[in-house]
Amino acid sequence: MAAEADEPQNLAQAITEISERASLLVREEIELAKAEITTKLTRLVTGAIVALAAGIFFIVALLFALHGLAWLFAFELFGDDKIFWGYFVVAGGLLVFGVLAGFLAARALRRGTPPTPTMAIDEARKIRDTVGAKDAAV
Repeated sequence: MAAEADEPQNLAQAITEISERASLLVREEIELAKAEITTKLTRLVTGAIVALAAGIFFIVALLFALHGLAWLFAFELFGDDKIFWGYFVVAGGLLVFGVLAGFLAARALRRGTPPTPTMAIDEARKIRDTVGAKDAAV
């Protein structure tokens, strides 16, 4: 008779323990999802900043190229001095930096999208499948 009285208490403890573990599991999955989203958003922001830098390099390079072209026309039409080559060298250097920054930005943006918590979703699926398999076995 004493064993039968202990069964409801053991059942209640088991249910409480399962509930606590399920709550802990859900909290851990939410933390994992937050961490994944934070990582992906950081990559997106980094890519956007590098893309902005690339755009600035290209705009400045265009400015120098146009200024150099103006000096080229001025010297070809009116004089022999070759100052414009300095402008073209600077514009070429800025274009190289712009291409490099654009490549890095594209790579960072490609790695950061879409910001979905795939690891958390995979873990949740594994847990669901495991719990479903145990329920079917009982």
